[in-house]
Amino acid sequence: MLTNPLFPERLKGGTPLFTAWCGLPDPSIAATLAREGFDAVTLDTQHGSIDFAATLQAIPLIAAAGKPALVRIPVGEFATASRYLDAGASGIIAPMINTVEDARRLAAFTKFPPVGERSWGAYGALALSRLEPGDYLRTANNLAASFAMVETREALAIIDDILAVPGIDGVFIGPSDLSIALSGGKGVDPTSAEVDKALDHALARVKAAGKIAAIYAVSGPRAAELAAKGFHLVAIGSDMSMLRAGAHAALAAARA
Repeated sequence: MLTNPLFPERLKGGTPLFTAWCGLPDPSIAATLAREGFDAVTLDTQHGSIDFAATLQAIPLIAAAGKPALVRIPVGEFATASRYLDAGASGIIAPMINTVEDARRLAAFTKFPPVGERSWGAYGALALSRLEPGDYLRTANNLAASFAMVETREALAIIDDILAVPGIDGVFIGPSDLSIALSGGKGVDPTSAEVDKALDHALARVKAAGKIAAIYAVSGPRAAELAAKGFHLVAIGSDMSMLRAGAHAALAAARA
């Protein structure tokens, strides 16, 4: 059976899930983090250096560790989202969803009819799931989560409309970009009081809609705070930040 076949439902289960965040181009990094205690692994193809081919290699490696793989696509590359789902991804995170039409286009490429317009070609997903094509087609819209990123004033203002789009399973908040937007470009502070107020508003709207609230956290302690707020899925740092933190700790211990 597919790894975490009801991943979207698991996200609504009441216990916050934590995902690793990977942007480095070697698939073995994502595979290594998948074997740690994370609940999922997210591959960042928007700002990370991992490319399409390496992401396709990483997805089954993550699945082999019993974890779901999520992919953040570049801005507007909705067709690529379909290809990652074809490979067996359990979630798509789409940045800069600032209009209802953006949300509809995301849903069109990530959900099969009658919800969306995703075309057939899920050969990697079939191999990972061991489902027959007909069974996969009937269940695919519930196997993977489609997240619209909320990271601008525009998106925050229409969050109810975005959540109402059929095929949008939830929102993923980018607090750094949101802090830039809310400050008018004056600075980056993802933990500011203004951002926290916006997060509380967004979280309330997502829960009222019965959908999934996901967010990025810059550190473990911040992830704990966001999980306590009630977010369903929290990304912790990045593979690069973990590498630097590990190097810093090792050097500090060596030179003590």
